[in-house]
Amino acid sequence: MARRPARVPMPRTPAPQPKSSGCNPPGNLDSHWDRKLKAGEIVPELTLDLHGRGLDAAYTRLMDGMAQARLMGARCVLVVTGKSRPVDPADRGSKRGAIRAKILDWLAASEHGAGIAAVRRAHQRHGGDGALYIVLRRS
Repeated sequence: MARRPARVPMPRTPAPQPKSSGCNPPGNLDSHWDRKLKAGEIVPELTLDLHGRGLDAAYTRLMDGMAQARLMGARCVLVVTGKSRPVDPADRGSKRGAIRAKILDWLAASEHGAGIAAVRRAHQRHGGDGALYIVLRRS
């Protein structure tokens, strides 16, 4: 009589993790902050309007504005970028929506990156899809 091969248990795959709606992991802000940001109840201490600028001018304004916000002890900065547009990665430097496409990389690579607790889409009254809240860590 032929013997059947022994059954080998299949390894279990981990359950998929839920995706966060923000740009940073949800653990960076407590639920109180997230709720107030989504409701538009937080009033930003500083507004940086990058809309309509070239990439170099927008980068310079963003870095100067973030330094200013940190010096004044601000917790929330509103950055107006304009609405993002679907852009081929090769054209992100010159097409509409280029600032929005690059802003997270600029922040992450800057000296201000470690001081940022979260980046969230702005409430409609503060610009909606055309703006971002940058929540800074306490100093």
